[in-house]
Amino acid sequence: MTARDREELVRVTTTGVRGEASMIMRARVLLALDTSVGEVDSKEVIATRLGVSGETLRLVAKRFAETGGDVRATVARKKRDLPPVPSPVTGEVEARLIAMACSQPPPGHARWSLRLLEKHVALVDDIPDLDHSTIGRVLKKRNCVLT
Repeated sequence: MTARDREELVRVTTTGVRGEASMIMRARVLLALDTSVGEVDSKEVIATRLGVSGETLRLVAKRFAETGGDVRATVARKKRDLPPVPSPVTGEVEARLIAMACSQPPPGHARWSLRLLEKHVALVDDIPDLDHSTIGRVLKKRNCVLT
């Protein structure tokens, strides 16, 4: 680790201005594991001194190696590539839902409700089944009022 990297890590750990607690903790771990300043204590001693687990030490060291020794990438929070589950509401689904909400309600009903829309969406084959709360979010996003 370069002197500049150490300086930056010391600044993060002492000021606490640039980041959350996990970022400061990872910076402290990197400083404790830095071999450029001399002999490093055993992992058990470092873990006890910093109040973290041995697994945390291992994960921070692994991330440091994976990033090619980039201190900023190791300390910063990793960005997610994609959401865990793709949204079932696409532009086409949204348009069809709004068109259904703006149409005449079925016979026997004075107006559309979210639950009624949910039942009718379930009957349409090419629209995925949506919960009434999802339908409400879509309509609210587009300022669509059920009247």
